[in-house]
Amino acid sequence: MADARDEIDALIGQFARLPGLGPRSARRMVLHLLQRRDQALRPLVMALDRVAQTAQPCQRCGNIATAPICDICADPRRATGEICVVEDVADLWAMERGQAFTGRYHVLGGTLSALDAIGPDDLRIPQLLDRIASEGVREVILALGATVDGQTTAHYIAEALEDSGVTLSALAQGVPVGGELDFLDDGTIGAALRARRAF
Repeated sequence: MADARDEIDALIGQFARLPGLGPRSARRMVLHLLQRRDQALRPLVMALDRVAQTAQPCQRCGNIATAPICDICADPRRATGEICVVEDVADLWAMERGQAFTGRYHVLGGTLSALDAIGPDDLRIPQLLDRIASEGVREVILALGATVDGQTTAHYIAEALEDSGVTLSALAQGVPVGGELDFLDDGTIGAALRARRAF
């Protein structure tokens, strides 16, 4: 009996390590799965095993896929001449949820950081420059965070593309739809003011 409890505690510990989950949420999830083995636990185990066997980074853009080239890169309708550069796969998925961008992506795998000794060759910046040269890219959209490292990375890429003839743009930053000024931080208000447009 102690061995079974140890295994359940180990499973709870694994769930608790996931982002956004703590020990209490992990216990509730494990209990739910154990009480519904056939409907929830076994299908979850099979799905996790399939993903563990097949998931891999797209060789072209860095997205997570189950084939060497992801569905976005393989879709000829996405060959618009636009590449949206994002920090990580979560950012790519967030952009896709918005359904506003119809081009292709490039996942850097992080941002430049002097403190963490992360340079251009530690990211997928060389691959980005190769794609721009070989894929007939007309516009690069920098969808990087408004952090110091995100902006440093954006400036580095902008300098690298200075003589390429490619149009460079960045996402607007500032007041979100439905946002009230009183609840925004000073940096967001400043960014919104700088990114203002004709009304």
